[in-house]
Amino acid sequence: MFLDFFEKNIKRYNYSYYYVPLILGFCTSFSLPPYNYTFINFITFTFLLILLLTAKRTLCGNKHFFLIGWFFGLGFFFSSLYWISVSLTHDNSLKILIPFSLIIIPSFLAIFYGIATLILKKFVIPKISFILIFSLIFAVIEYVRGNILSGFPWNLFVYSWSWSTEIIQCIKIFGTYGFNLLSITIFSFPFIFFIKARKMDIIKAFSLLFILIYMIFIFGTTIPSLQKNADANDFTVKIVSPNIELNEFFKNNNDRKIIKELIKLSNPDKTLKTIFIWPEGMFSSTYLNELREYENIFSESFSDNHLIIFGINNLEYFENKKHIYNTLSVVDNNLNLLASYKKNKLVPFGEFLPYENFFHKIGLKKITYGYKSFSKGNARKIINIKKDDYDLNFLPLICYEIIYSGKLKEKTQKFNLMINISEDGWFGNSIGPYQHFVHAVYRAIEEGTYIIRSTNNGISAFISPYGKIINSLKLNEKGVIEVKIPKYEKSTIFSKYGNKIFFLIIMLYILLILILNKDKLILNKDKKLK
Repeated sequence: MFLDFFEKNIKRYNYSYYYVPLILGFCTSFSLPPYNYTFINFITFTFLLILLLTAKRTLCGNKHFFLIGWFFGLGFFFSSLYWISVSLTHDNSLKILIPFSLIIIPSFLAIFYGIATLILKKFVIPKISFILIFSLIFAVIEYVRGNILSGFPWNLFVYSWSWSTEIIQCIKIFGTYGFNLLSITIFSFPFIFFIKARKMDIIKAFSLLFILIYMIFIFGTTIPSLQKNADANDFTVKIVSPNIELNEFFKNNNDRKIIKELIKLSNPDKTLKTIFIWPEGMFSSTYLNELREYENIFSESFSDNHLIIFGINNLEYFENKKHIYNTLSVVDNNLNLLASYKKNKLVPFGEFLPYENFFHKIGLKKITYGYKSFSKGNARKIINIKKDDYDLNFLPLICYEIIYSGKLKEKTQKFNLMINISEDGWFGNSIGPYQHFVHAVYRAIEEGTYIIRSTNNGISAFISPYGKIINSLKLNEKGVIEVKIPKYEKSTIFSKYGNKIFFLIIMLYILLILILNKDKLILNKDKKLK
């Protein structure tokens, strides 16, 4: 019935028919945080497969198959990434670009889904194996989207499960990309009811699906219960979320006022061993090598018992060129620099301007403070803090560096904590900060480590290795989270092998597809022999 309906409408409405995948993509975005209407995916993915099957039956060309995926992606990314345009509202000179960002970014990202459906054209068959082929191709394309050029692995379909820490525990094994592949398969399973599959095949397929979901859930409920309580370090960590308005950072020579506000909120007790963690970009007018002018403020407010971690820009000159780095720095109460990390995953247009020389000529600049683009750091190294009674190894992550599954570190690196500092105020009260925060939860589970997240106008939190939010501040909430860091260091299967697990699952999918289509392969072989 449904297949006949779509088949007739493809012929009748021609290009106006593309409103269907556009709406499907738009609706799919509501399965993601902060909405998490996961059930929507079971509907939209099923109908997307039906569209592809009916397009094949009506002998549609390559262009039509590409446009089905492209319109699906356009609806999906337009609805789920509109918040990027909010960042352009903070600078009057950039507001003219808002309509372009609303259209160009989703249109570009939609190309990946267009390529996926174009590839699928050769594999569309009214069989159960088509679900596996569809899932495999879409998951691989999602991986490519997350890695090609600078990579943008935002809003993978797997984030639809973020409401259930029990379900997503399996990424300790599969990783985000691996579970993304399994998730697409799960969402697409209702397609079986729209093809002429044998009753026994349907029973077998749903039995396997039930076993898979059951095992994932049992694993997710069992693993956290096995966690043993670890002794906490004898120092305190204060995660500071100052909620300072962005326009305060655009004012010249305003850093002294901001520093005093941060110190007041931190409320340091000189007798207690404490690490203070301030967000990204707290000093807009001061470079790291200029911090000494505030030495008196720091020495009067803090003591030898204190360490301060914060985001600040660093200015360096080499090869007769000026280089500015977005850094995470660790200082003591006298502003002696103990460690520093230069961000190496920069945000296109946010922190650097591609083809900068050309765009500067027409008056464009990066979105964040200043005119010149940031330079990229060479590597991400573990920061080791060994001072007096402090013994801490942590992985530094600035802003959206935390979204890269399997690419946070070298496999040999060991650490007992991840610290993520960010500034999500660029995106206002939109859905963007919620999506960003969920990525941190997934990374905590994948790597099996605690995460400290300090944001100015975002969601600050202390997250356990099992994705549990131990303590947090709401979006744009001013405050301090005071925690003790457990002495915990336990690697996961994914942290050891990374996305090799994803490629192993791909091989298993290919093997299963070949097994399910062995009759067709034998038939084709016989025809060639004749």
